[in-house]
Amino acid sequence: MAYKSGKRYPGVKGKVVELAEHSFAEGRLFIRVRFQDKTELCWQIDCALTLRMADLSDWKTGNWKHLETFVKNDQDGEL
Repeated sequence: MAYKSGKRYPGVKGKVVELAEHSFAEGRLFIRVRFQDKTELCWQIDCALTLRMADLSDWKTGNWKHLETFVKNDQDGEL
């Protein structure tokens, strides 16, 4: 499997890492890379659930039959 390069951070090239750590605070995951020159690269990662759709269907016959849609969230694109 070939490695696929992701987002690069040119401001950290050549820096010497002093410490790498993670912590949880305020419902977030923080991943920190601290460098010997007293700078830090930090990622803040949130997780969230989004209700995409809630609907009612009839499956008595074994064939799905859509009856009603209660919630449909098209905010993030197609379902």
